[in-house]
Amino acid sequence: MRIFIAALLGAIAMFVWTSIAHMATPLASMGLSRIPNEQAVMTPMAANITAPGLYFYPWMDPKDPNAMSKMQQAEKVSPHGLLIYSPPGVNADTNMGPMLAKEFLKQFVQALIAAWIASMIVGGFTARWLVVTGMFVSSAIAVNVSYWNWYHFPADFTAAAIIMEVVSGIVAGAVIAWWLGRRAA
Repeated sequence: MRIFIAALLGAIAMFVWTSIAHMATPLASMGLSRIPNEQAVMTPMAANITAPGLYFYPWMDPKDPNAMSKMQQAEKVSPHGLLIYSPPGVNADTNMGPMLAKEFLKQFVQALIAAWIASMIVGGFTARWLVVTGMFVSSAIAVNVSYWNWYHFPADFTAAAIIMEVVSGIVAGAVIAWWLGRRAA
């Protein structure tokens, strides 16, 4: 029960922090850009892309043994990138409740894993806090730096994502370490 409560408190701390980060700081929009002449681009997209998904372009068959050389040639003369796309009407629900619930559940699972690991740490508050923070630093760079490197995500987007996750680890780690360090009456 001690680990569960530590995780719940850690998840609440993360949720509060990420809410502040998204609503009161520029972190949530760093690296995002508006498409120039947006309507001229969106009209053919709506006419040609019928399924939601993550699209990689120009497409190269990963089973083609020459895919890498073809990709290198294509990138020299063609636009290239990733597109997260939803056709009109798909994923258009403006009810934030389910998305916020999924985000909190994700944060709770992260905090539960962190609290479980931190509960096994011999030492006091600082040791547990640093272990949790270190786990979040590791996970923040694991995905975000790879996306920046391989898929050319903007550096400012990458930095903002890492900052949000690291601060999540700092606040969750502090709460988890505090709770786990409490003595039973």
